[in-house]
Amino acid sequence: MRAVPGKGTGTGTGADRLGDIWLRPEADDRCPEGSERLDAWRLVDVRVTGCRRDPADAARWDITIDGVEDFYGEPDDPYLEAGVRLHDGRSRLGHCRDLSIILPPDDEPSGPPFQLLGCAPSEALSAALATGTRRSLRLDEAELQILDHTGARLSDRLISAPEISGWRPSPLGDGLLDIDLTQGPYPQIPVWARPVWNRWLTDPPTEPNLWAAHPAREREQWFDIARVRGCRRIHHTPDRPAGRVYDLDGRYITDDIGLYCALGEAINGPGGYFGGCLNALADCLSGRFGATTPFTLHWHHADVARRNVSHCLAPDGTAYSLFDEVIALLEERRVEVVLHE
Repeated sequence: MRAVPGKGTGTGTGADRLGDIWLRPEADDRCPEGSERLDAWRLVDVRVTGCRRDPADAARWDITIDGVEDFYGEPDDPYLEAGVRLHDGRSRLGHCRDLSIILPPDDEPSGPPFQLLGCAPSEALSAALATGTRRSLRLDEAELQILDHTGARLSDRLISAPEISGWRPSPLGDGLLDIDLTQGPYPQIPVWARPVWNRWLTDPPTEPNLWAAHPAREREQWFDIARVRGCRRIHHTPDRPAGRVYDLDGRYITDDIGLYCALGEAINGPGGYFGGCLNALADCLSGRFGATTPFTLHWHHADVARRNVSHCLAPDGTAYSLFDEVIALLEERRVEVVLHE
């Protein structure tokens, strides 16, 4: 893409990591007749892999980035006539005059099959393996339930149309099998996120703020686990009565995910969940997520959040204060927020 560099775009050849970024077509408000408006779209886990000055304009750079596209396809040319603006949710990164999306070739070798290690097969699965035909080994859509060391259900993953490509006795125990599948679960767990998952799998958090030691993208993985686990558990647990007092430890709120991690733990203890966006927070304040309004929230070290999440950008680039909006929503739903600097 040809860009005017802004904060974080980098001008060297190193792999500068940008995290998640948003792209918004400048022509968004001039939608071609007969077509739908194109909203901003996101690139996930972006890094700068190359950068050189535009030979036609020394004030601009040609920048190559690598990331996962959170969109259904490349926008049509009419949307790009005025270029694209980029931001990371906090800072405007620059303006691109043009862009092109480079996809890997279709014939790129696929990775190894997904493996289920130490699988205790059910009667139905044992019968399918004994039959051994391709039809019997086709599982259609399967659900992978991820359990922690206590056997509690931690998360779920869907596996779309997998087939069993091989199986063998597992060294993990008598009667267990290691099974190869042609498809893995979606979404996949990135390699860099394994420390977070291993932490939850071996020892779910019993102390607050364990998420705080992780960088931003690992915090998101932590929060996703807490959200799925929290939504499942809270619906089966009675809300605490109204009038309670809760304490929010705000020392580590350096981003929006940190805010929701801290808020979740304030209400529901270590690894707790109580909303991950304004709409989800409103749902939690309506009940069934652990607390009943009205209640009092003492927000300690509020200056940290005021400093870090008061200047945010919505996907379309509109500036807003997450800090102020969260407080406004809490107070609107009968929560008395007491700020302690």
